[in-house]
Amino acid sequence: MNVKFYSCLSPVSIALGLLFGNSVAVQAQSLESVYQAALTYDATVAAAKASHEANIAKADQAKAGILPTVGFNAGQTRTNQSSTPDGGPTVDRSFGARNMSISLNQPLYRPSNWASYNQGKKQLELAEAALKTAEQDLIIRVTQAYFDLLAAQESVVYVKAQKTAISEQLASAKRNFEVGTATITDTREAQARFDLTTAQELVALNDVEIKRLVLENVSGLSNITPKLLKLPVVLPNVKTAEMQNWIDTAVAQHPSVIQAKLALEVAELEQTKAKAQHQPTLDLNLSYGRSESLNGSASSNTVTSSTGSSSNTGSSSNSANIGLSFNMPLFAGFAHENRIKETNSLVEKAKADVNLATRGISQTVRSTFLGLMSSNAQVNALQAAESSSLSALDANKLGYQVGVRINIDVLNSQSQLFQTKRDLAKARFDTLLTHLKLKQATGQLSASDVQNINRLLQP
Repeated sequence: MNVKFYSCLSPVSIALGLLFGNSVAVQAQSLESVYQAALTYDATVAAAKASHEANIAKADQAKAGILPTVGFNAGQTRTNQSSTPDGGPTVDRSFGARNMSISLNQPLYRPSNWASYNQGKKQLELAEAALKTAEQDLIIRVTQAYFDLLAAQESVVYVKAQKTAISEQLASAKRNFEVGTATITDTREAQARFDLTTAQELVALNDVEIKRLVLENVSGLSNITPKLLKLPVVLPNVKTAEMQNWIDTAVAQHPSVIQAKLALEVAELEQTKAKAQHQPTLDLNLSYGRSESLNGSASSNTVTSSTGSSSNTGSSSNSANIGLSFNMPLFAGFAHENRIKETNSLVEKAKADVNLATRGISQTVRSTFLGLMSSNAQVNALQAAESSSLSALDANKLGYQVGVRINIDVLNSQSQLFQTKRDLAKARFDTLLTHLKLKQATGQLSASDVQNINRLLQP
């Protein structure tokens, strides 16, 4: 097999023919299937989901401060009493009581409770933004690990192809030396390059296993073999004039900016609560109760007379109450004033955090945007370099055959061609990943983007 034939093969054919075999292609996992597995396995997303559920319950707790409270109370007592008046007989009495009541309290004016209720809703929005951040981060981590493994596998493919080409050049150098048309130097140069490529192959194979472990760790799957990229592929691209639109979208939608703005609103509500500590409160109180005295008995005893007894009849009463409860704080040892100072400072800090998040995400969008443009330019340059390297290799092989080129020229051309192929494959993966990172930086990354990339893979 000559080098020119290898250069015409797709990565799929090379990979299946040289590295993994046809059976592996049947077992290959798509990016989407790996991502779906990671959604249920990843601990970071699981923690974000649990935090989101906890904040839902916490928001409902905060709502309780503006809703009425209802209570029921019931009790029964029994009293046995014995008394001995001066000079008189001992009197034993037994009586009881039973009561029950129901009460309702409805806050009418409690600004602190309303602020807590609104804080609960903002905390829930914060948890939703944190969950979205974790899910977007998982997409990037899974895609990064998937492409890293794919690039490592293709690196093995090209190292093997280079090794095959060098072995053919080594055989040719030996034949030429045997017939006297080449020196022993050609053979030794080819042998040295073959040995070096063998070492590179071992490193590349080890790198495949390391990258596979990383992907397995993030997804929970085992023995993952990624699907190869279909060629030719149309890669995402951006234009310089679009940068400001991406930045504006990021400032409006990125979860970190949203979280910073929500944190500012929470701090402002905490400021409202601090001011409300010195404001009056007004509650509506309703209650209804019933009390009963149970029938009792009394008896008197003397030394010379028999025991006598008498009965008391029971009685009952009902009561209903409605009222307003007003409370006006007057002085709390300057705690109120200092609490307001504290919350004022926290509000200023939250405002600075919003500015920091906005500037940070703007810078991230700019750098990622430029990175995507650079990746596309690199892919175009490497595609041209691949064609040029192939032509240079063919020219050097022909020159070697007619005696105007030496063996080392052919070997260097082979190395340059396969290095260019490896760089081109990696540049394609980097371009796709950078596009995802740009969408993440603007807060637009979603599972649909995983599906879009999945369509670019071999079936």
